[in-house]
Amino acid sequence: MTLSVKIRQTFEDFALNIDFEAPDGLTALFGASGSGKTTVVNAVAGLSRPDEAKISVGARVLSDTQSRVWVPPHRREIGYIFQEGRLFPHMSVRKNLLYGRALARDRSDEITLDRVVEMLGLGDLLVRRSAYLSGGEKQRVAIGRALLARPNMILADEPLAALDEARKAEIMPYFELLRDEFSVPILYVSHSIAEVARLATTVVALEKGKVSRVGSAGAVLSDPEFTPAGVRAVGAVLEAKVREHHRDGLTELDAGGTALFLPKLAHKVGRTVRVRIAAHDVILSRDAPKGLSALNILSGKIAAVRAGDGPGAIVSIDTNAGRVLARVTRRSVQTMGLAEGQAIHAVVKSVAVAPEDVGR
Repeated sequence: MTLSVKIRQTFEDFALNIDFEAPDGLTALFGASGSGKTTVVNAVAGLSRPDEAKISVGARVLSDTQSRVWVPPHRREIGYIFQEGRLFPHMSVRKNLLYGRALARDRSDEITLDRVVEMLGLGDLLVRRSAYLSGGEKQRVAIGRALLARPNMILADEPLAALDEARKAEIMPYFELLRDEFSVPILYVSHSIAEVARLATTVVALEKGKVSRVGSAGAVLSDPEFTPAGVRAVGAVLEAKVREHHRDGLTELDAGGTALFLPKLAHKVGRTVRVRIAAHDVILSRDAPKGLSALNILSGKIAAVRAGDGPGAIVSIDTNAGRVLARVTRRSVQTMGLAEGQAIHAVVKSVAVAPEDVGR
C-alpha cells in the first residue's frame, strides 16, 4: 500500500512543509534532530493535527483538512513502536501481547500469537513480567504487540535509540523480518546511517522541515552530495549474494560478478544481502594493486570527483558491484590526476565492514 503524506504546519520558530509518497516496505524518515521526523510520525498517528494535511495509506484517507476528514488515533489501525517499549509493567509478556491482539479489528489468521512468538523468540519469556525484561527484550515484545493489533501500518519512532550497540544488533534482524515477512507498511524514524542503510526500502530525507530526497537506500545514501550526518558518515550501499562460507572465517559474496570477502556472516548461501561500505574505508589506486593484505578490489571508472570545503574530496566510482564512494584528500586527487571517466581500482579491507553494516 502506498503511503502518501502532505503536511504543512507552522510553529513559533520552525515551519514544516512535507510532501512525499512511498511504496510498500520500510520507509525510513531520516534526518538530524529537529528536522521534523517525529512531528511527521505524530501527524500520521493522529496524535497531532497540522494546519494543513492530507495523509492516506492505500485508499484509506486518515487526514484531509480540505475535506474535513480526520480519523481519531484509536481508529487509524496503526501500530506504534516507541523508543522505549512502553509495556504494561504489571502484566506478563503473554498478556502484553494479547493486549495488542484484543485491539485488532481484523480477526484474520495471517498474524497469529504463535507465529509472532516464534518469529521474535519470545517463547521463554511469556510468563515473565515485562518489568523484569532487558531493553532488547522489551522492544521485541513491543514489536509483537504492534503486529498482533493487525495494523494497516506500523510506526517506529527511533526504536533503537535507547539501546546499546549489542542490543541494537540483537533487534535489527527482527525489523528485517518485519519488513520482509509481513505485508504491513512501516514508517521508521532514525538519524542513524547504519540503521537506514540496512533496513530501508525507501528513504525520505528531511532537512529543516522539508523533504530533501526520496529514493531507495542505495540511491540516496550513495549520493556524494548527501551529507546530513557529516562527511565521515558518507558511504555506499551495495547488494550482493552470499556465495560461500570459507573455513578461515570469511564469507565470500558475489557482488555483480566481483568477489567480496567479509568476516563470516550468519546469512545462508544464496541469500541476497546489503553491504554498506564507508567512504573513509576505501583506498584508490590507478594501477591494479599487487601484494596488498586487503582482499577486496573493485575496479571501475570514476563517475565524479567532488571537492569539499576542507582538505577532503569524495570520489564516486561505478563498478560491476555498484557505485562505491571513496573519501580522499584533495592533494591525492591532484597528485593522482583523478578525473571523471578515468579507470580506477577501489580497495576495501575485509575487516573494515562492521557486522551492523550487513543486512538481509
